[in-house]
Amino acid sequence: MTSSDTKSAATPAPAIPPVRVAAVQMVSAPDVERNLREAAHRVAEAAEAGAQLVLLPEYFCYMGQHDTDKLALRETPGCGPIQDFLAETARRHGVWLIGGTLPLAAPEAERVLNTTLVFGPDGAVAARYDKIHLFNFVKGEEAYDEARTIRPGDAVRTFEAPFGRVGLSVCYDLRFPELYRAMGDCTLMVVPAAFTYTTGRAHWELLLRARAIENQCYVLASAQGGRHENGRRTWGHSMLIDPWGDIVAQREAQGAGVVVGDIDPARLAGVRQSLPAWRHRVLQG
Repeated sequence: MTSSDTKSAATPAPAIPPVRVAAVQMVSAPDVERNLREAAHRVAEAAEAGAQLVLLPEYFCYMGQHDTDKLALRETPGCGPIQDFLAETARRHGVWLIGGTLPLAAPEAERVLNTTLVFGPDGAVAARYDKIHLFNFVKGEEAYDEARTIRPGDAVRTFEAPFGRVGLSVCYDLRFPELYRAMGDCTLMVVPAAFTYTTGRAHWELLLRARAIENQCYVLASAQGGRHENGRRTWGHSMLIDPWGDIVAQREAQGAGVVVGDIDPARLAGVRQSLPAWRHRVLQG
């Protein structure tokens, strides 16, 4: 072995630096332009804090007075003011921008797809996920049934970011662990959401931490959080959770804001090495 070979063998691989990510919390209104202005402000805030990936919440662009109001805002893939806004915002700040959800046209006139679009730093679409699980909840006078106006998606989606694979999910999906298992080996899983105050107070943090622990990856959750003009109240508490289930950063207050934290490859590797549960899976069918 030559001296150069000896030097090469003894030199450890360079450490991969942490990657900063951000979750935007909003209290969206029945006014698209106002919501887009708020989203633009918050994405800029996240970018200024060093975030390389920014996640917007579910329904970031619109929370109408009635469930059917979103039908009038539906866009076709690649065409529409909401998609134009997301592409331009990602390009302006040079970030990976995960656009919460927006209504895309469905085959039937009375429903839309509740779609997450991912835009790369160049402003091009990098991935699309149509929400699979549709929320249905009845407790007293509080009742929701997304299936009346939303067509469910049927495919699990991930995309490759410079720091690793990112798994896509939306809100009610959080209750179905088999979806996250189907994403495979992810560095990060994201959950844009509009959890109700009732269900969020009971289950939001618990479910998010469970998904991070069982998949041994980071989970970034961006929520609606506050009292909306349509009377709906959402839980908020946007957060970043690490592979051990520890909360890295969280917005505890209601209202709009930004949560910023780092994805640390060394932390990810350390958790998986010390307790390799993800590799020990037996029932993988």
